Amino acid sequence: MPYPGPLLTSETAAALRAAHAAGAPVWSGSLDLGRSRAVADLRADGFGWAGRRWPWPEALRERTIHYWNGAAWAPVQRFDSGLYKLVPTAWGPPTFEIDGIKMLPTARVSPWDDAASKAALVEPRGKRILDTCGGLGYFAAACHAAGAADVRSFEKSATVLWLRGINPWSPDSAAPEAGGRLTLVHGDIAQAVAGLPDACFDACLHDPPRFGVAGELYAQSFYGQLARVLRPGARMFHYTGAPNGVSHGRDLAREVALRLERSGFQARRALDGILAIRGRAGAAPRG
Repeated sequence: MPYPGPLLTSETAAALRAAHAAGAPVWSGSLDLGRSRAVADLRADGFGWAGRRWPWPEALRERTIHYWNGAAWAPVQRFDSGLYKLVPTAWGPPTFEIDGIKMLPTARVSPWDDAASKAALVEPRGKRILDTCGGLGYFAAACHAAGAADVRSFEKSATVLWLRGINPWSPDSAAPEAGGRLTLVHGDIAQAVAGLPDACFDACLHDPPRFGVAGELYAQSFYGQLARVLRPGARMFHYTGAPNGVSHGRDLAREVALRLERSGFQARRALDGILAIRGRAGAAPRG
């Protein structure tokens, strides 16, 4: 069930406090990271929002989103294989970090708009979409909004799923507005892909963690499985990072494109990754 309470940053908490100190009876703004606007009534013991009272927070951390855990205002973060943290952005929709490394671009574009531009490359309308690494669900939300017939997202990390449950920008597959066209699976696509039927998807969005963390999601054998579950002509966007960048002597985008071509795709650079098109039925993989 999605988190029902307000989300506070140091900036929103300061705005609430300033309004109360100025004698204002109410404050108008967003308490869900810009997803909506509402009015909070202000009193000495806290503020009212969404039909209940919430206590005033103590000093809040910078660059941190806080939620009410039932006893106190706590950062939206958990330790797992590293520190997973939901992080506010200037755009509204948050990103998340693992050990301080941002998982979504935020410097020049909203991560929400970035996902929409990449989803548009696979032309989602009317298609069955495989979302291999669901993350916060922005790819899935973009495909759903663009009229996809069905979106199936896989997410390996239980901690990321917890972040999704608190993030108001993450789609809720159980919500009526999802219309039964969103499915979220807690599972590792590297293993689950072998159990999927042949040619069962019309498009794919593949946004894996960096190569050093999840090399299996860049493997030739995995790309072969993606080719198997995608129908001929299916489009796939594969995030790799800046496509013209070379890191430690490696051009990852070029390596990915070559492996995809060996698996039966036509591949070219697009945005910060690779756009690949599944070859015709019966085309023999190379290499």
